[in-house]
Amino acid sequence: MTGAPQQAGEPSAVPLLAVFALMLNAFVWGVSWWPFRQLQSFGLHPLWATALIYGLAVAVIALRWPQAPGQLLRTPVLWVLVLASGTTNAAFNWAVTIGDVVRVVLLFYLMPLWTVLLARLLLHERLTRWALFRVLLALAGAAIVLKPTGAGWPLPSGLADFLGIAGGFSFALNNVMLRRESRRPPEGRALAMFLGGVLVAGGLALALTAAGGVAWPPTPEPSWLLPLAMLSLAFLAANLALQYGASRLRANVTSVVMLTEIVFASVSAVLLGDQVLSPQMLVGGACILAAALLSALEPGPSHP
Repeated sequence: MTGAPQQAGEPSAVPLLAVFALMLNAFVWGVSWWPFRQLQSFGLHPLWATALIYGLAVAVIALRWPQAPGQLLRTPVLWVLVLASGTTNAAFNWAVTIGDVVRVVLLFYLMPLWTVLLARLLLHERLTRWALFRVLLALAGAAIVLKPTGAGWPLPSGLADFLGIAGGFSFALNNVMLRRESRRPPEGRALAMFLGGVLVAGGLALALTAAGGVAWPPTPEPSWLLPLAMLSLAFLAANLALQYGASRLRANVTSVVMLTEIVFASVSAVLLGDQVLSPQMLVGGACILAAALLSALEPGPSHP
């Protein structure tokens, strides 16, 4: 993941490796709800957990690539990636800890809608009829997922819903920015992504703790520090894989590959949690999934 130049005889290997890299990221994110809930059982709020996990990763990156902080400071556009990545991680980790895992992940993966708009605005990708159809399909799926069982409008019903939607938008922005800045040194992009997790999650945690809404982290003990360190290494590997894969694939293709997270999250929620997949959730999820899968049907270059 150091951005080594591609060998002349292996052009087809890069897209395949990028796909596997994105699937690794999707797996870590898809099952991350379980360790975050375990950490919360020790009294560590997911915002504090996110800030600590990414703080360890920032330290590793700064030690391994000492040139990365300078790259970030000299490149103002990377601070958009700081904000996008930080918001993604803070929102998603908090949402899956307190909410229905599958519902949160589905709302998070309204990315076809956000990616179409952001790719048009930032990458100047053509807005096609397929793209508009995907937007409508994703909106229909979201309406079904959000529709109350009895009656009422299909609107977010709690904090976890809002966090899932906000996280999905910021993740789409994150992926589009990775594509847009793909020629930047990878260590600088990686530092931006992890520093965002520290600044956004840590800032929110401090503000909410000062307001009395979140407790301070518990007394340091091996029982939660060791899992925290292991989770930090997992996120480090996963996010380096994300910035590698997303910088080499079209933004819409990235969204499609990352849909495997829905599978990982759903299976793990059924096996490790008390998740029950209702018909309404399955139908709405199928629409959202179909909207994202249709992204792969549009022709375009696979990598820069």
